[in-house]
This record gives sequence, C-alpha cells and structure tokens, in this order.
Amino acid sequence: MKYLLIVFDGMADEPLAELDLKTPMQVARKPYMDDIARRGVVGAVRTTPEGMQPGSDITNMSILGYDPARYYTGRAPIEAASLQIPMEQSDVAFRANLVATDGAVITDSSAGHISSEEARELIDLIDGKLSTRKIKFYPGVSYRHIMVWRDGSDDVQVTAPYKIHNKPFEDYLPVGDGEEKLRQLIYDSLELLDSHPINRRRRDEGKQPANMLWLWGQGRQPSLVSFLGLHGLTGSVVAAVDLIRGLGRLVGLKVLDVPGATGYVDTNYLGKGQYALEALRDRDFVWVHVEAADEAAHEGKLDLKIEAIESMDKLVLGTILNGLGRAGEDFRLLLLPDHPTPVATQSHTDTPVPFVLYSSTRDRANRAPYDERAVEETSLHVDEGYRLIDLLFEE
Repeated sequence: MKYLLIVFDGMADEPLAELDLKTPMQVARKPYMDDIARRGVVGAVRTTPEGMQPGSDITNMSILGYDPARYYTGRAPIEAASLQIPMEQSDVAFRANLVATDGAVITDSSAGHISSEEARELIDLIDGKLSTRKIKFYPGVSYRHIMVWRDGSDDVQVTAPYKIHNKPFEDYLPVGDGEEKLRQLIYDSLELLDSHPINRRRRDEGKQPANMLWLWGQGRQPSLVSFLGLHGLTGSVVAAVDLIRGLGRLVGLKVLDVPGATGYVDTNYLGKGQYALEALRDRDFVWVHVEAADEAAHEGKLDLKIEAIESMDKLVLGTILNGLGRAGEDFRLLLLPDHPTPVATQSHTDTPVPFVLYSSTRDRANRAPYDERAVEETSLHVDEGYRLIDLLFEE
C-alpha cells in the first residue's frame, strides 16, 4: 500500500459576489478532485490550534501529524533547515523577505515575485554589508530568505508582511527585546537596495522593486521526532518552498528537487505529479505541496487562483491518479488545503477546511461536495488537525 498526502496551499476561500456567492473551489473545473470525493470520504478539519496563527508553518506541521502546541518554535528555523543552515540552540532564525516599498508602505510582500537569481545578488550584498560576527544572511528562493542571529533573542513581536499591504510599515516594526537592532537592519537594507541597479531595472520594466528586507517569523530550531518514528513509514516530500522542504527535512523525509518548481503560479505542476510518482517507487509515503493558489490569493487575483486550482487538479492530482492507475498500485490518498486564503482579504484565516480521503481498494457512494460547503454539510469533523493523518494510515 502506498500513501499520499497532497496539500494545495490556500485553496479554500469564501463566497464572492463576483462569483454569484460561490467560491473559487466551487467554480473551478476540478474533475479529479470531484471524482475522488464522490468515491471517497469528505470531511472537515481544523488545522490551526486554538490560540495560534493560521500560518502555513503551523497548519502544515499539524497536517503532517505533529501537534504545533508541542513542537512549534517559529517559521524561520524550519526554513533554515531546508537550506541546511547550521544552527545552535542559542541561535534565532528570522525570515527575511525581500519586499517592495515606496518608503512608507509595503506595496508588495513578494517584491513582484523576484527571481531567485536577482534575489541572490541582493542578499549577497546585504550579507556583505550588514553581516557581523553574530548576524548572517542566507539566500533562499525568490523573495524568501533567512537571517540567523547568533545568541539572539526571540522575545520580540513581528508581523508577517503580507498582512500589512499598503499600510505604514512603521506601525508594524519589531517590538520587544532586540527591536533596535532589527529595526536598524530593516532601514539599512532600504538604504542599500533602493537604488541598486537591479531595482532601477525592475522599475524601468514596470516591475515592483525588491528594495527592503522585512524580518519576521523568528524562532529557535525545533526538536521533532522522525516521521518514521511517529508513523512507521519512510517517505519523500515534493515542494518548492523552503518552509515545507525544511519541515520534511527536520522529520527525515527525502526532499526532492523538481526542475521548474517555483512556489508560484508558474510552477512546474506536471513535474510535481511526475516526481511524486517516482518517489513512490522506493518509499511508501509522499507529501506533495503546491503553493500556487495561496500566492494568487495573497495578490488578490481571483482568475489566477481559479486557474491555479484547475492546474493543480489536472497536472498534479490527475498525473498522480493516472500514473498509479496504470501501475495497478493500491494506495490511499489524503488531499486538502492547509488553510483558507480568501482573495478578498489576501490573508489566511483559521476556519476549518474540507478534506478528501480516498482508497483505491474501496469505493464509496458519497454525495458531499468537495468544496467549502463540506465544512457545514459533512458529519466527519476532525477538531485536532494533527490527528487527521491517522485516518490516512488506518486500513
């Protein structure tokens, strides 16, 4: 038996007037998701524990079977693990977003989805100018990077940049132990990057500049029991974003590199499906994560989110289901969004999300829809998200 966990990040949404009070999931063409829903089990799960924020770090940790209330220490140290950045227990990692700003507000928290090549040059400059014996910057993917503060403090309040689009960022600067250092780094980065040739060129091309760092998501390295120890299976992870790859690495999953996987709507959907199939040749479990719908929602782009849902269905899920069918492989599959990301608000919410559990060895006659309506209509509710994966492994 093979097991698949498929997470379509931020796919769930809310009814929209422009869709006649339907959601992107309801109007998108997703025949593969609808088919496994009809032949499987549809339920609802709360992936964000009470009192915690609905970030993808917390929700995906929960989906993977780890109680965030017990294991979560912060977003950045998980991403640092993906980049294989060495950390001591006294070190604190911060997520260092390249953002676009006009000097007063953050106009784009992804810096126009700057390319990794351009971003690396900017982060290398930041590292060369702002690093010290205790501060070090590391390049990641696109706008997502890491700063490690040796013997630093994590007792500081920070805000995710996607939550403060078009708001005065001075109102959301770090507050707490070490705030002076963190604020100075943010302002120094603006001074260094604003007139950089890359940003002058990006402006000339009508693109958003990547002219400031925003520091957030701090934490110390977590200690997680291995996936094999927790679930008794070896496995792989197929993902583009460092958050998911880092979480996979921390629990001992094999991290696969898919050419053309970007963590955006232009990702290599087909390649992700193909690599997932290949991963199951020598391992029993694969976790597939696709970021596209979440990024479209953060940008408030409804059409792009619907397009991403359709691409994920056809090219990721469809490729996997057709490949397993040709191979005659018995499998169980769990599919869900990690959290809603409403296009209207461009931010995550902590409301429950619908999931589908499907087994190739047992067809069911299910009438519940696979979209947000299932949250109200289903009789199967999982209130502690970290227990959901147990359903995948139950025969």
